[in-house]
Amino acid sequence: DAYSAIILAVTLAEKLGCGVNDLPLSLVLSWFEQKAIVILLTLLSLGVKNIVTGPTAPGFLTPDLLAVLNEKFGLRSITTVEEDMKQLLSA
Repeated sequence: DAYSAIILAVTLAEKLGCGVNDLPLSLVLSWFEQKAIVILLTLLSLGVKNIVTGPTAPGFLTPDLLAVLNEKFGLRSITTVEEDMKQLLSA
């Protein structure tokens, strides 16, 4: 689950003496459940960057808010399978 992935990433970063964002990890956060917002807020509070969300953004994530989160945290929505895989595998 997401909590286990977060704990694993934080622990791995600590053991390697680097930050979570320095790890070669990709995380795609799906908006299929309401708890996704809590997961997103947890990741943002930990300073995790370059989170990809989809398949659609929830209503509260307005274009202006998404622009701010993109600028500060690299948060973005999924696009096409080909483009997303290209970006995720090059991270």
